[in-house]
Amino acid sequence: MRLLIENGRVIDPANNIDRICNLAVEDGKIAAVFTDEAGLDFTPDRVIDATGLVVTPGFVDLGARLREPGDEHRAFLKSELDAALAGGVTSLVCPPDTEPVLDEPGLVEMLKYRASILNKAHIYPLGALTIGLHGEKLTEMSELTDAGCIGFSNANAPMPDTEMLLRVMQYAKSFDYCIWLQPQDPSLGRNGMAHSGPLSARLGLSGIPVIAETISLHTIFELIRVTGARVHLCRLSSAAGIDLVRQAKAEGLPVTADAGIHHLHLTDADIDFFDSNARLVPPLRSSQDRNAITAGLQDGTIDAICSDHTPTDDDEKLLPFGEAVPGATGLELLLPLTLKWARENGGDDLLSAAVAKITSEPARILNLPCGTLDIGQAADICIFDPETSWTVEAGTLVSQGRHTPFLGREVPGRIRMTIVDGQPVFER
Repeated sequence: MRLLIENGRVIDPANNIDRICNLAVEDGKIAAVFTDEAGLDFTPDRVIDATGLVVTPGFVDLGARLREPGDEHRAFLKSELDAALAGGVTSLVCPPDTEPVLDEPGLVEMLKYRASILNKAHIYPLGALTIGLHGEKLTEMSELTDAGCIGFSNANAPMPDTEMLLRVMQYAKSFDYCIWLQPQDPSLGRNGMAHSGPLSARLGLSGIPVIAETISLHTIFELIRVTGARVHLCRLSSAAGIDLVRQAKAEGLPVTADAGIHHLHLTDADIDFFDSNARLVPPLRSSQDRNAITAGLQDGTIDAICSDHTPTDDDEKLLPFGEAVPGATGLELLLPLTLKWARENGGDDLLSAAVAKITSEPARILNLPCGTLDIGQAADICIFDPETSWTVEAGTLVSQGRHTPFLGREVPGRIRMTIVDGQPVFER
């Protein structure tokens, strides 16, 4: 199919493009980005008028749980890939904490096959670092890589043994694999429910202190210095932790980092009257920590924003705060909450930089040819209306997981079309 997208504001941070122009798509690939049709031999099968709309690369999400295999009571692969397309997400990374865990090549191959049959967004699985995520025995990383894994993670299960983490990094360095770690000490805040501070004390909730993140980061950085392994840090949440990452990058350590979209806007105060929708991992922290995430994104300490999409069902969320399963839906809110963050911290001047955090920057971390509108690259494209606002309601979400702390809130930005490999796969 030949597509011509006309008169949109094309934002492609990887190529420093931010202007009104046209985009031609042919045979599933970007054919041209141009302002003058003179000399262009191109007859489209379909013309898409993007006047007043923004045209960007499809979003690249570094953290989205799809719940298959094994957790279909929470969500189905199809429902979550549909939610991804409704959110403009064309490429996503899924962690290995499924049931069973993605610690065998056959499971990874099955997941990728089922996704290919659905023919929706591109998925990139993370293989388990250790068998069963128990932190006791290494997986066969080479076989998992051959099966399609783009990195290795223990998901939310902290590595309980520093010697095992050292062995993991030594092995990963030998084959240039990237290790994805969520910094959290395995002992501190083990049974915590909320950020350790005045609010959790007043509400009687067991706390997860900031040092659970910083002690883990100190350990990770020491092991990187010894091994030279590449590490991606998932879901930074604290000012102190972000400052440690800033120092590590200044030192030249091979480290990248992301932050979850919910943590850009919310604080522990949003737990309000024990709202279980606000129970997340890591926990929502103080306003100082939230502001530090903004500073980290602006100065490059935090490379990317992810949805941290974790669909849960009613039986898991409609419970007292301490009994509820942590997590919130995020795929369909990645763009609106990124736009909201950009407007609150720089307006239109920050839009291109904000788009980079969900396109070219995560693609750079993955070292994959996505998140850009380069000529000849796969035509994964998002078209959205930046001026249309909508109210987040359970009934308006495509994801099977309808729980989010943003229910009832108005957010900016509406996806109008998502294109994958040159084919329109979502239109509103």
